Amino acid sequence: MAALIPGQSTAIATNAWRVLGRNPGMMTGPGTNSYLVGGRALTVIDPGPTDPEHTRALLAAAEELGRPIERIIVTHTHRDHSPGAHDLAAATGAVLEGPWVPDDGLQDTTWEPARELKDGDTVDCGGLTLEVIATPGHVGNHLCYLLKEEALLFTGDHLIQGSTVVIAPPSGSMNAYLSSLDKLRQWDIKRMAPGHGDVIDEPLALVDHTINHRLEREKKVFAALTGEATSVPDLVKRVYDDVPEFLHGVACLSLEAHLIKLHEDGRAHRQADLWRLP
Repeated sequence: MAALIPGQSTAIATNAWRVLGRNPGMMTGPGTNSYLVGGRALTVIDPGPTDPEHTRALLAAAEELGRPIERIIVTHTHRDHSPGAHDLAAATGAVLEGPWVPDDGLQDTTWEPARELKDGDTVDCGGLTLEVIATPGHVGNHLCYLLKEEALLFTGDHLIQGSTVVIAPPSGSMNAYLSSLDKLRQWDIKRMAPGHGDVIDEPLALVDHTINHRLEREKKVFAALTGEATSVPDLVKRVYDDVPEFLHGVACLSLEAHLIKLHEDGRAHRQADLWRLP
């Protein structure tokens, strides 16, 4: 396990380095991980929120490596992952590439990629190759990037170390999230570099654990439903009784995503903002 120290460049693979952002918090854990990846030139993955000190740390890391930053890509456009791209691009002339921006009120609407990346695309990182894997779920535009030469997957917020991620409708989808988790079995992935937390050394074990955790939570959601319509704030007290109450506001987002999945599966009925058994 490599130290998580804000602003410090830490090697996580032969041609990949992590620089931790200075934005720790309830939703970000230690902070947002930015990554520099490449051979003769660098691609920055997830430059983080707007923060001049973090931008300077990324520039310093590239200078220390003696490699120019040619490209900036993001896993998704939540405001702790992409806004820093503009200052970094202004300082380096790097090209922005990445996903479209959903209209759900939770996104960095300033993100405008010169090239929209889609499932199966590749990104040249100074002679190394990142393969784009579309992984909607946490949010509809989420992408993961597989550094093929190292079998290292940059997961953004699809999978993080030490916790589960929030699935926030309308762009977030529990059905899509579970499908995207299962999709990762198609690739030879030896390690994962998440958007928050340290490197994950047993990736498939985490995939299995996360799927099982979500399905167990779905069982609790279904068991909490009755023939009488009830609201998400009322349900969260029963479904997330194992979670501290101060987190229930955030848990309501994932709870709604579970309810929408049950509705899509024909196992729950929605009546305006209330839910019941069909």
